[in-house]
Amino acid sequence: MERYDFDELIDRKNTNSLKFDFAVERGRPADVLPLWVADMDFRAPAPVLDALRKAVEHGIFGYSEVKADYYDTLAAWFGAHFGWSTQPEWLVKTPGVVYALAMAVRAFTQPGDAVLIQPPVYYPFYSVVTDNDRRLVENDLIYQNGRYVIDFADFEDKIVQNRVKLFLLCSPHNPVGRVWTAEELRRLAQICKKHGVFVVSDEIHCDFAFPEHPHTPLLLAAPALAEQAMVCTAPSKTFNLAGLQVSNIWIPGQSARTRFQKEMDRSGYSQLNSLGLVACQAAYAAGDVWLTQCHAYLRENLAFVRGFLREQLPQITLVEPEGTYFAWLDCAGLGLSRRELNDLIVNKAKLWLDAGHIFGGNAAQFQRVVLACPRARLAQAMQQLKQAVG
Repeated sequence: MERYDFDELIDRKNTNSLKFDFAVERGRPADVLPLWVADMDFRAPAPVLDALRKAVEHGIFGYSEVKADYYDTLAAWFGAHFGWSTQPEWLVKTPGVVYALAMAVRAFTQPGDAVLIQPPVYYPFYSVVTDNDRRLVENDLIYQNGRYVIDFADFEDKIVQNRVKLFLLCSPHNPVGRVWTAEELRRLAQICKKHGVFVVSDEIHCDFAFPEHPHTPLLLAAPALAEQAMVCTAPSKTFNLAGLQVSNIWIPGQSARTRFQKEMDRSGYSQLNSLGLVACQAAYAAGDVWLTQCHAYLRENLAFVRGFLREQLPQITLVEPEGTYFAWLDCAGLGLSRRELNDLIVNKAKLWLDAGHIFGGNAAQFQRVVLACPRARLAQAMQQLKQAVG
């Protein structure tokens, strides 16, 4: 069995990396250490690289589609990992999950309609709503005893009061790291079913749920919602393939699928990136060994951060994640304003993290750290943070 070296420090500078090459353009000092955007500093699995090399050596990159074996590979993955049975006709391929969210907003709502989200949440959830002239409704997650929970009463009240048409669910939740239980998903689904709310479940981080907190696909937890829901998946986070732009969207309802596809047609999009399709199929077909080792390494990174904060920076609290490869840090113990916290992180610690306020809700005192990097880089970041705090 091949052993992968996740400790390898790979120089990503001067590769047009959004993470490493655009600090100045994004308003940060040139010498910041970046742990912000959600991609990994790890090479993709060897079977993916082998498949891409073969495609490159062939040398022709024309318009491409997939045949039945592409779906079969995906179905085997979701069946084996989540016990979820899909059907080939459900599958719609898009260049990304955010694109799919935007298409869903346009397909299932009209300008002025209300769309509900659960802050603090991945910031494109806001823009796909407001940029399409829909009305944003927020059901804030409740942060209590170091853990986030759903306010179900407020969830239903907001739906009724605002005549919500669409709900964007983040499952597992980015950035807070919750992996919603099957019972929580059923409760959300029952409310949405009752009030005719279409549900879009972004499950892009599903492969990073911890074993003690297993991920349940929405449509497995709530099959009765099949006619008014879609599930968004992608190999991009799982195998570090975001730049190849392939996502797999599952829409069981024929009417809903037709509406979604029509909106895609209006956008002028058809065939996906040919290399992305190759990489996606190779990853799901033969990426298990890499992912298992990656999981173990990420858990060790999380343990390192947990121990470092406990022993050397007790003013900062780790919100224990149940999944994802993020550390969501509660910095309220530093006693700083949002502006002061930003100055500490960016200018004193020389770190580029994702500040909590961009996720909305009551998250101004939080910071999101991406753990998917070599431990030496993570240790450097923690030391810089400690020195800045003093």
